Amino acid sequence: MTNSELTPYERFGGHEFFTDLVHNFYQRVPKDPVLSAMYPSDDFEGAEWRLRSFLEQYWGGPGTYSEQRGHPRLRLRHVGFHIDGDARDRWLALMAAAIADQGMDAQLESELWQYLEAAAFGMQNVPDETPENDVSMPITEA
Repeated sequence: MTNSELTPYERFGGHEFFTDLVHNFYQRVPKDPVLSAMYPSDDFEGAEWRLRSFLEQYWGGPGTYSEQRGHPRLRLRHVGFHIDGDARDRWLALMAAAIADQGMDAQLESELWQYLEAAAFGMQNVPDETPENDVSMPITEA
């Protein structure tokens, strides 16, 4: 099978890759005061399973996530969490560190990072505050 015939899941390294990536990420979460507060301390194992299974499915691996939890509905599943720009950036920083631990091919790393960055921005549900001295032009009707 040529590289072009492989799913992204296979190109990344399959179950072992996603297990390592997500485990490395969740090893860092308890040390972050903002992110750790979003997780019940007794559910990190469940959180790892959910993220790993979702990422595996998204990248062409087994459909276990949807089989067990239904449609991902990521924004809806995260609506109860206060995800502002700080939380988003902390999540991205911990994920970047977990990715760095993987020693990935640069092209695969870029592909993965583009998705994760877009997803993180998509999960933000608390807008960043506008600075008081914002001098942007008001919108007027033409």
